[in-house]
Amino acid sequence: MKVILIGASGTIGKAVDAELGQRHDIVRVNKSSGDFRVDISDPESIRSMYSQVGEFDALICAAGKVHFGPLEEFTIELHEKGLRDKLMGQVNLVQLGLASVRAGGVFTLTSGLLNEDPIRLGTSAALVNGGLEGYVRAAAIELPRGIRINIVSPTVIEEALPSYGPYFRGVKPAPASDAALGYAKSVEGAQTGRVYRIGWSRDS
Repeated sequence: MKVILIGASGTIGKAVDAELGQRHDIVRVNKSSGDFRVDISDPESIRSMYSQVGEFDALICAAGKVHFGPLEEFTIELHEKGLRDKLMGQVNLVQLGLASVRAGGVFTLTSGLLNEDPIRLGTSAALVNGGLEGYVRAAAIELPRGIRINIVSPTVIEEALPSYGPYFRGVKPAPASDAALGYAKSVEGAQTGRVYRIGWSRDS
């Protein structure tokens, strides 16, 4: 399979590459490096990427930015950062990719646990993650040509604790290699409209 991996140089992206690269042709895409480049917050950049890559079988997005900060200090602009990048960036990857994905292909997006297990300073992430999961469930029942869509919702990643650990006190981390299995299940499995929770559950 020809798999476009957005965020290939990131912590999760590298683990996904290691897992799926053993069996598939990985097209590595980042904002400033890789086989191709894309800024997912810019629809024209997404269109340009697809025109260069051509037809594909699967797309994984392991990228997307949100702002962490106190709710009372949030501005419209800070909320829009996450909405433009992590939310609409991933939505646009799907919408604009429909013309290039082959029949029976699959899109795999990324959310996170904060819409169901919120933390202080994480309002933007909760908003974006909830929107993404709702979009995936709804899109799954309308996608044409046997195209599937799923989303991976990992807990905080072990390798990212130096950066994100202070936000997630008391949350058990998972290694990036565990998260990679969720993406592999989406790409190589048969399910659609699913949220694959990695390292956490609603009951935890």
